[in-house]
Amino acid sequence: MDKDSDVVAKRKQKIDELKHLDIELFPNDFAVTHTIGEIKDIIENAQWAADQESPAFSVAGRMMAINRFGKASFIRFKDRSGTLQAYIRKDRVGDAAYDIFKKLDTGDFIGLKGGVFKTKTGEWTLLVDALKLVGKATRPLPEKFHGLKDPEKRFRQRYIDLIMNPEVRDIFLKRSRIVQTIRTFLLERDFLEVETPMMQMVPGGAEATPFLTHHNALGMDLYLRIAPELYLKRLVVGGFERVFEINRSFRNEGVSTQHNPEFTMLEFYQAYADYRDLMDLSQQLFAQIARQVCGSETVSYQGHRIDFGGEWPRIPLFSALENIGNIPANLLKDKDGLLEFAARKGIKITKSGRLGKIITKLFDVLVEPKLIQPTFITGYPVEVSPLSRKSKEDKALTDRFELFVAGREIANGFSELNDPVDQKDRFLQQVEDRAAGDNEAHFMDKDYVEALEYGMPPTAGEGIGIDRLVMLLTDAASIREVILFPHMKPVEPK
Repeated sequence: MDKDSDVVAKRKQKIDELKHLDIELFPNDFAVTHTIGEIKDIIENAQWAADQESPAFSVAGRMMAINRFGKASFIRFKDRSGTLQAYIRKDRVGDAAYDIFKKLDTGDFIGLKGGVFKTKTGEWTLLVDALKLVGKATRPLPEKFHGLKDPEKRFRQRYIDLIMNPEVRDIFLKRSRIVQTIRTFLLERDFLEVETPMMQMVPGGAEATPFLTHHNALGMDLYLRIAPELYLKRLVVGGFERVFEINRSFRNEGVSTQHNPEFTMLEFYQAYADYRDLMDLSQQLFAQIARQVCGSETVSYQGHRIDFGGEWPRIPLFSALENIGNIPANLLKDKDGLLEFAARKGIKITKSGRLGKIITKLFDVLVEPKLIQPTFITGYPVEVSPLSRKSKEDKALTDRFELFVAGREIANGFSELNDPVDQKDRFLQQVEDRAAGDNEAHFMDKDYVEALEYGMPPTAGEGIGIDRLVMLLTDAASIREVILFPHMKPVEPK
């Protein structure tokens, strides 16, 4: 029998003893009057006189440590708001209650009643007058000094990770604040929050491979959405001029430090705006998030100081390729020349049929990793921007930007294509690309084209990767650190 099995067996024996004493293992009748955080606030505010007894509190939490000294014990327990020490004396809680307490283990949930006092070491401690088991744990927590460190186990058993590693808990508290800040920012600017289908007849809004599912009652295949874009723009057609959705999307792609097949995005659309308006808005949004969540517009990420304040550079794509990627200007419109250049650099180009795909692949390798401070890259080719409005200055390019921070893409936005004829032609080109083997090319969405035929006002839209934004603001190196339950391969049986 291994160590864990032996501990579980001993705990099950204690459970049997408690059952024999008619002790309820999972009661639901203990009334909590204060959290640990509230108790600490009361202590700090000195809401009772020094010569008075402490007010009585009723608090509950998980026992994280137990130190027994015969007829008295110290425990350390925690709830959602913090950790507190408690002092349990046999002569104060009674023989029967103390005997029950001796059968309890770390990891158990306990309800405690009593006031507080300060120990000789100056630590505020709950002096327990009454206690009750409110939830029994069968399995032991990891050892205190070793904790849960193995990343594979941390991600597979996130509940233990959250119990043992307070810094992990802090990441997800911060994630929640980031999302709430985004929501408040947009609502204050008259955006309407909406929900659009997660199962779609035609997946669209991005170049990606979708997940396929089947609806039995309707007898039809459906796709998990790769983006909510085309539905949100239908709403703009319908008269909702400012809409947003904080959404779950799905892409059947590889798993890496930056990719998870299920992820969270913010998408928002604003009528009577263009891509430059959204770049301005993005600067305001990111600066506000950093201030409210991190306390400063400057944050630390993986050894870099990232400054979200002020004006961010706006660099045309071809200028970035030439000046940052060191690609000769005379090659930027020469497909064969770029392929030869890529080969010399050892860059593998898998989608070599069209110039735009080659350009963006070279950008990904030669430029993107160097964009540490927030930087907008503008002017993407039409052939890699099938939903974007063409630029007036150069019809081969679009009014589109991507935002890069710390060497990775964080956001993508553009002035929307609202010409139904042009949009249909773009979709037809995408259909040809799929037929030629590009599984990530867009499907033809006839209903969306029909929606555009009813008229969509000039509009700009943007998508922001929430998971990557949380990585930036929590100094997390991997996307798995900021997703509560990241996708992983199943454990092979031994």
